[in-house]
Amino acid sequence: MTPAPGAIRATADAIAAGRASAVAAVEECIRRIRERDRDLGAVVALRVDDALDEAAELDARRARGGALGRLHGVPVLVKDLEDVAGMPTRKGSRLLAGAAPATADEVVPALLRRAGAVVVGKTNLPEFAIEGFTDNLLDGTTRNPWDRRMTPGGSSGGSAAALAAGMVPIATATDGGGSVRIPAALCGLVGLKPTHGAVGRWPVADWIDLSTYGPLTTTVDDLRILFSLMVGRVDGDPSSAPFPRRVRDEPWRPSRVVVAERTSPLGPLPGAVAAAFAIAAADLGALLGAEVLRLEPQDVFAGLGDPDLDWFTLATAEHVNALGRSYVEESLDAMHPSSAEFLRHGLAVDVDEYLSARRRRTAYARRLDELLGGDAVLLTPTVAVDEWYADGRTTESGRPGMTPPEVYSTAVQNVTGHPAVTVPAGRYDGGLPYGLQITAPRWYDEQLLDVAALWEAHRPWPRVADGFDEFRVD
Repeated sequence: MTPAPGAIRATADAIAAGRASAVAAVEECIRRIRERDRDLGAVVALRVDDALDEAAELDARRARGGALGRLHGVPVLVKDLEDVAGMPTRKGSRLLAGAAPATADEVVPALLRRAGAVVVGKTNLPEFAIEGFTDNLLDGTTRNPWDRRMTPGGSSGGSAAALAAGMVPIATATDGGGSVRIPAALCGLVGLKPTHGAVGRWPVADWIDLSTYGPLTTTVDDLRILFSLMVGRVDGDPSSAPFPRRVRDEPWRPSRVVVAERTSPLGPLPGAVAAAFAIAAADLGALLGAEVLRLEPQDVFAGLGDPDLDWFTLATAEHVNALGRSYVEESLDAMHPSSAEFLRHGLAVDVDEYLSARRRRTAYARRLDELLGGDAVLLTPTVAVDEWYADGRTTESGRPGMTPPEVYSTAVQNVTGHPAVTVPAGRYDGGLPYGLQITAPRWYDEQLLDVAALWEAHRPWPRVADGFDEFRVD
């Protein structure tokens, strides 16, 4: 049975068919945000008048018989790490509370607007997109629509919470160490970290070779729509390249599945995570009819180093450089404690440590290339914790604001450049969704979405959190 269209396709089709107007879609989005965001803290800024004016112009263009873009009139929220012309980009930092409005759209907002989408506002994130939970000293805490005590993840936590609460059809995301996949997993969504270079970037990311834009949606079909609009080279990004289009149309089915609880030796998984992952990995392996290879964490990159530790070295050092060493040193006391701790580590990284980590990236990439070949996927948990509170604690008695490294399972793909998707795989006893992470060979992004679509067809998931309805305008 073909699933009902997701919020993006349904909204775009309703407007294109004349069952709804762009103005109605924007008004409905604004209404939902004002009604549903009161106790979630997902949205940090709205542009109501400008969005309605743009929607009215789109409706007038349609009435004149003008060409319609694929997202004609569809409302979108933009993560407050990305520039939108006329809006300040504050990056969740009170250091940027007085930032001037941006003069131009960044890559993804520009592409979405070119396709006809209407930006209605900005979503919350941890300061400078550093953390895996969304809390900052400027705009406060974002909470998970599935459980208000819990975090929606980060750094694209505001976008994920808005989608899971049915506020909007599209909310943008970026991923430098899991920032698409972590919130997707915690909010019951599907999210893709593309192959590095598939989606061109500008300006230069704070984490130079780790970060990318990526789509985050309620369905795999909607994910395909966004990804198809995002891919392509961008002037100034030496890593971006024309995305290789598929020759054959039939869905890809990998013949091998590599299963690993972790890709670094960070200790055993919590019991609930291990049990949920074992079931999901076995189900997908059986669904694919694939040969299964199981690896211990220490064997994935045996003898090469630890990609998680090297990610931390690279990301912290590059972020200090992006902000400016003296600026960081002078501003630490004004930052969120987790941001300050992260950047203090970056201040201590020396050039030999940094360059050694950069060189090891190639060894990790080669190992994963050889492991996956052209016919395998790697299965891991997306997030290695079953409780993650809104203030960053992973247990009720934990220390707020500091997330231990063993929670993360998503950095390796940013280090190696491989594509990874997280798909909803159920809920823990406490009610929080959990995600299964699937990693494919580089440039197999579309084939990876074939696997995700197969999973969705056999294991459909709730598209929004309990008590909410998916965005609809007709």
